[in-house]
Amino acid sequence: MSGARDWEANSPERLYVITGGRSGSSVPATLDLVTLIVAKSGPRHGMQPEHAAIIRLCQSPLSVAEISAYTGLPVSVVTVLLSDLLRDEQVMARAPVQAARLPDRALIEAVIDGLQKL
Repeated sequence: MSGARDWEANSPERLYVITGGRSGSSVPATLDLVTLIVAKSGPRHGMQPEHAAIIRLCQSPLSVAEISAYTGLPVSVVTVLLSDLLRDEQVMARAPVQAARLPDRALIEAVIDGLQKL
């Protein structure tokens, strides 16, 4: 019987209901797998259970991929839910810290050349 329950939990119909039939973001934010999400407060009374679960998970920053893994929902569904939470200002999204840019190769070579001449 657990096989039937697993099918229902991941059925396309359930995912359709969770997202309200939407497949895209409701805000102009770009969310990718490494975008970090953090909740601004706790879940509100009467929230959709999936929204509340995301807010509980995001008390400390989590990536969109991590949220998808923890909730067991596809990334596309999580993105739609996150866009709802962003629109309602329940969560904040930010890009992860970018890797430091290395200085120009010509500059490094000029420094090495100068040091060798000392």
